[in-house]
Amino acid sequence: MDSIDDILGELPLPPYATAEDVTFAVKAVTVHAAEQWPEDPRCRSDRAPHPCRLHRWGRRVMILRGLSEPEIEALVAEQTARQP
Repeated sequence: MDSIDDILGELPLPPYATAEDVTFAVKAVTVHAAEQWPEDPRCRSDRAPHPCRLHRWGRRVMILRGLSEPEIEALVAEQTARQP
């Protein structure tokens, strides 16, 4: 984790994950995707070490909703294909 992550900690999860939360989570994961940098992978959006706080939060929300890893990957791929 980046030093800012040590200070701020993880983003809190909702008490229960709704379909709307999953929509936000998919957006967080796609916007905060990995981008290769010379030293290590970084978040495409905020340049924090990947996975950044929002990427981790998005995955945790989808897992809380009961989605499996293949389902998460399918949702992310679908959202990525829609982006211009």
